[in-house]
Amino acid sequence: MTEEFLATKPIYLQIVERICQKIIREELKSGEKLPSVREMAIQSGVNPNTIQRTYGELERMDIVESRRGQGTFVTENIDVLKQLKDQMKTEIVETYVKSMQELGFTKGEMLEGLEHYLGWDKDDN
Repeated sequence: MTEEFLATKPIYLQIVERICQKIIREELKSGEKLPSVREMAIQSGVNPNTIQRTYGELERMDIVESRRGQGTFVTENIDVLKQLKDQMKTEIVETYVKSMQELGFTKGEMLEGLEHYLGWDKDDN
């Protein structure tokens, strides 16, 4: 099953993001082995060079580590994984806030919208 990719962002970065999301959701656990480059290329429907670049980028970010002759593994460094989760949360919040600001919403209106969406009542805090 091949994946869909956006034309606006390099494919290898989209795959990096998807792997990071799987790690945060714990679909890929700390210390778990990633599929081989060839397997991942087939699963994703991309060239193996793209996956090699993806794994290289993840390794540069310290999210995975390559073990010669064994493969590529999710880091066991919990601090790195926590930092990844915090970074992705910040990026999502920034995107939300920028989009709302472009539409002219105030901070109060943004918070009110979030509280309503989440089913929170201001008096519940």
